[in-house]
Amino acid sequence: MNPRVLIAIAVAFVAGVIIANTLFIVDQRQQVVVVNLGQPVRLINPPGAYDPGLKVKAPWESLVRLDKRNQVLEARQEEVISADQERLVVDAFVRYRIANPLAFYRTLRNETTAADRLEPLINSSLRQVLGAATANDIISQKRALLMGQALADIRSRAARSRLGIEVIDLRIKRADLPAANQQAVFRRMESNLQQQAAQIRAVGEQQKREVTADADKQVTITLAAATEEAFTTRGQGDADAASIFASSFGRDPSFAAFYRSMQAYEGAFANGDTTLVLSPDSDFFKYFKKGPAAR
Repeated sequence: MNPRVLIAIAVAFVAGVIIANTLFIVDQRQQVVVVNLGQPVRLINPPGAYDPGLKVKAPWESLVRLDKRNQVLEARQEEVISADQERLVVDAFVRYRIANPLAFYRTLRNETTAADRLEPLINSSLRQVLGAATANDIISQKRALLMGQALADIRSRAARSRLGIEVIDLRIKRADLPAANQQAVFRRMESNLQQQAAQIRAVGEQQKREVTADADKQVTITLAAATEEAFTTRGQGDADAASIFASSFGRDPSFAAFYRSMQAYEGAFANGDTTLVLSPDSDFFKYFKKGPAAR
């Protein structure tokens, strides 16, 4: 082969190697730390800037590519003892992003090491914050407030550790009792609810008796008042009737006698089952025979 062709091939090969080790592409989702002999020298497309695309570096420089997006770290389940001595299994996660790539590279190097360093911080913050709260607050009432306190604590810890990351959020996915304690707690809850139900039933029964007694009292008072009024009205009516009868007897004795006989007939024959044994010419039946003019 012609020596000139060999030289050209060698030059092309060397040029290709130099170009391959000099030119590189930075994705918009990445931030790149350029390292020279183990020391970071500059950043490309860092947070707060937008500078992706084709870039140039010295052939002896190396690249450390870091994700620019938010990262999610699932922490291991931890058992936490609350302020009221309840044991809870807490499952949490944290979202973070690399805010200072140089500090991140010097301290952690990569995302795997970051996860290993962050997880103890998460567990320590959760133990400190949740350990001062009751189980009821952790499970339902004050979870948002407690998560805010834990988030502030882990942010402070990350800043002091100079990890180069910004913790965005911290959340509890699940806070539950250990399986060994669930049945005992359920039985205690059931017993407490039964006691509350018995107390409520007792109070209801007492109120029922009070209402019933008051109603019976009102019925008795009402009946007594009605009876009194009835007797008063009846007595007044009888008095008026006697007065009217007396005045009418003085005006027409024959009509009064007839009227008294009609009342006697009504009292004797009203039920329809009265039997009288009298003489046919008895004065009792004189008005049947002669009418009102009988004497």
